[in-house]
Amino acid sequence: MYAIVVTLMTNLLLAAIRYPEFDPVIFRLGPLAVRWYGLAYFLAFVLCYLALEALSKRRQLRLTKEQISDLMIYLAAGVVIGGRAGWWLMYHRPSDQVEPWYEPVAIWSGGMSFHGGLIGVVLILWFWSWRNRASLLNIADNLALVTPVGLLLGRLANFINAELVGRPTDLPWGVIFPGEEFARHPSQLYEALLEGPLLLVLLWGARRFTRAYDGRTAGLFVILYSLFRFTVEFTRQPDAQLGFIAMGWLTMGQLLSFILMMGGVALWALARRRLAEQDIL
Repeated sequence: MYAIVVTLMTNLLLAAIRYPEFDPVIFRLGPLAVRWYGLAYFLAFVLCYLALEALSKRRQLRLTKEQISDLMIYLAAGVVIGGRAGWWLMYHRPSDQVEPWYEPVAIWSGGMSFHGGLIGVVLILWFWSWRNRASLLNIADNLALVTPVGLLLGRLANFINAELVGRPTDLPWGVIFPGEEFARHPSQLYEALLEGPLLLVLLWGARRFTRAYDGRTAGLFVILYSLFRFTVEFTRQPDAQLGFIAMGWLTMGQLLSFILMMGGVALWALARRRLAEQDIL
């Protein structure tokens, strides 16, 4: 019996994919280390800026080139501040060791939350649109159309860093990460595919083949992202400092995604109601 178990486990390990052990640092310039994660953020903002500029030229986004440049600076601040604050408030748990005083803002040491970043973006977007007398929902719709590009790059960076790993699996595409001898779900790649290409296709398809109205695309983005994230969390290893937070299976990511999905449904319903009122008028 022991020999059979050993043989099966050996075959399992051989069938799995061994992680190629990427170096999270691309190159160093003295004390400065350029990391894949930082490059992913940089490329995401650059590509999103270019995409928004193209949407503006097509008159789909009702902003000028100068306004887009100004908006991107605000959005970058919202993503970073909101992402770090969200992680600190929802995921961080004090360790036994004394943490440095600057730990709450130490984004270079890891720890960013998508849900916190989204809250930061919403608050910044509300303030910026009010200050510039621009349409909040029109901007939100166009941001939703380009955000999957950033999500794809971010999840690929998670995989390169071998972080946010999946739960153990015996599937042939399981990945053996450094320091381990068993395979895990490549949950980062699952999220990259769902939140990147698939989400992009669905949003643009809905935009093209159904009637457009302000708020619809943003609401659909929130609903689909939450659904994808909630589903992939079943293959993702729960955060070590939190574990399962309810019923032996619910993770913090799933709880936040469910709440976010309800917000997306409310936004979708509000947008449809405004459209119906316009039709009546």
